[in-house]
Amino acid sequence: MRILKPRWTIEHGIDDHVLEKIEKIGRTCYKSEDRITQDSAAKFVKMLSDRGHFSVLEHHNITVRFQCDRGVSHELVRHRIGSYSQESTRYCDYSKKKFGKEVSFIDIRPFVHDVAYEEWLEACGESEKRYFGMLDARASPQFARGALPNSVKTEIVTTYNISQWRYVFTKRTTDAAHPQMCEVMRPLLVAFRRLMPVLFDDIGVVDPVYKVCPECQCKHFTPATCRTCDWVWGKQPLSDWIALENERSDQKRLAMKSS
Repeated sequence: MRILKPRWTIEHGIDDHVLEKIEKIGRTCYKSEDRITQDSAAKFVKMLSDRGHFSVLEHHNITVRFQCDRGVSHELVRHRIGSYSQESTRYCDYSKKKFGKEVSFIDIRPFVHDVAYEEWLEACGESEKRYFGMLDARASPQFARGALPNSVKTEIVTTYNISQWRYVFTKRTTDAAHPQMCEVMRPLLVAFRRLMPVLFDDIGVVDPVYKVCPECQCKHFTPATCRTCDWVWGKQPLSDWIALENERSDQKRLAMKSS
């Protein structure tokens, strides 16, 4: 059994020419292409956003890869205007070597007390045992997956246009959203704000969802203090975290075997 952190990485769609593209398209409405200058894009796009002309923002897509649990992914795909490609429990057989012959789960430690966390760990371990038991009994993965809980790790690649991203951040970063959804969406919004402030500075919530950093135990989430603090402020990509968590899990297993 492997316990992993939720993470994301921006796969495609954010570069130095996004605002210029939107400006060129948007000025078609006014036939004001002659007013395009080297630094006119940000001001024009902000005008579109301030006036609610979000249809122009639909001309550009951004793709993000999430590592989260199935519960979060179920909420994510509720958003209609989007494209999704998700790790399939029908076809992925977690008993295979490429999956480490184990099931991965997304950690909930930051949100529950110790007794509840131990109950959760036991439940995940039991579900993994039953999953492999069904495979041993010659059930296919598409049926064995019935033994797995919402906490099972999944990867989902999500593409929205900019207008839809604004809507998603508005709905999925507030205190009314599920804490595990905020856990991924708030740091992602931080990154979007840093990369395209004119489009995302006016929406959503970016306060850390954790009361205390689950890695270094600090309360201020200072960037560069630890990897989690970096991630909270939108500075840590998914791939580095997968490598880190896998390495830690391998070290723990080796330590247990040697003892």
